[in-house]
Amino acid sequence: MLDSPLQVNASAWDALLHAQAEPNPFLRHAFLAALEHSGCASPRTGWTPRWVTLWQASDSGPEQLVAACPLYLKSHSRGEYVFDFAWANAYAQHGLAYYPKALVALPFTPVPGARLLGLDAASRQALLQAVLEWCQAQELPSLHLLFLSEADAALCQQAGLMLRHTVQFHWQNAGWNSFDEFLAALTQDKRKKIRQERRKVQDAGVVVRWAQGPDISRADWDFFYRCYERTYLEHGNLPYLSADFFAEVAQTMPEHWLLFVAEQNGQAVASSLIGLSQPGAGLAPTLARVAYGRYWGALQRVDCLHFEMCYYQPLQWCIQHGIQRFEGGAQGEHKMARALLPVQASSAHWLAHPAFAHAVQDFLEREGQGVANYLHELEQHTPLRRDNA
Repeated sequence: MLDSPLQVNASAWDALLHAQAEPNPFLRHAFLAALEHSGCASPRTGWTPRWVTLWQASDSGPEQLVAACPLYLKSHSRGEYVFDFAWANAYAQHGLAYYPKALVALPFTPVPGARLLGLDAASRQALLQAVLEWCQAQELPSLHLLFLSEADAALCQQAGLMLRHTVQFHWQNAGWNSFDEFLAALTQDKRKKIRQERRKVQDAGVVVRWAQGPDISRADWDFFYRCYERTYLEHGNLPYLSADFFAEVAQTMPEHWLLFVAEQNGQAVASSLIGLSQPGAGLAPTLARVAYGRYWGALQRVDCLHFEMCYYQPLQWCIQHGIQRFEGGAQGEHKMARALLPVQASSAHWLAHPAFAHAVQDFLEREGQGVANYLHELEQHTPLRRDNA
């Protein structure tokens, strides 16, 4: 059990990450270390790291890291995107403490993927057992593992944890050669709507440029942060991530960032930042190339600019560069009109209190049926033409 990601060798951590079926950049050591260096995920903000690592002795050299996960003790439920506020309120109403809770997750990042890193299924199973035993020994009220890969979710279910499901919206590249070819695969009403929305942005005199990795200038990063910060402030909140955090990841993992900047009358007015699974970081060329819609903001209001910057420009770039999947982030049924289709995302939960565990299990069964019905209903309204669906 470690008090900081900085106590883990970065190369060993990333090698373990790259052994997973589909690693994503937000679990890289550099990303998690930047969250700590910047103070964004720290005890001060209610994220106290307690990383779990399993090592195996070697006859021919030093110990090998065989399993690990990023675990945090949380004093609140903000920045998680799997909402358990009602559970916390129920505990409080019965005079019980819900916090601190144990959380295996990526802070502020609702991107599905591996959370239990291991060289094989046995090491991942041993890791989960070690986490559960530690939570019990510390007399923690609960453990939550968020946005799990299918393999991790199955492992948690086998261990007796309760599964919870939600819906995200992802775009899958069917091998289109151009944005127009992609539009041709949509129903007429959706195709017409997208063209109208893009025309409004063009008629407003907006042009969009993009830069990737080291080609993103310091001025562009600074402008992006102004936009990102504005989005939060307009909703009466402080941003989760600081300028120092973005400055660090711009230096330590530049190959994973793609920035779009919108300009009007020669002035930058909006930006969106996309995460990329590849190139870089030594990932195998056979792995799926994925883009992740992450952060956006605007300093001026332009009709439909949000759709242009967060969906149409990224999708156009993905088509041009052979990206297989674009994940649009948490929630947002409106994304279906832009051909991001519903997928199920899962989390796993363990509650120490037997009565509350039973009550939550009953709730999750009802909620799960509702999510299944919701997915089925959404699938009946695909934006793709039936001969393409």
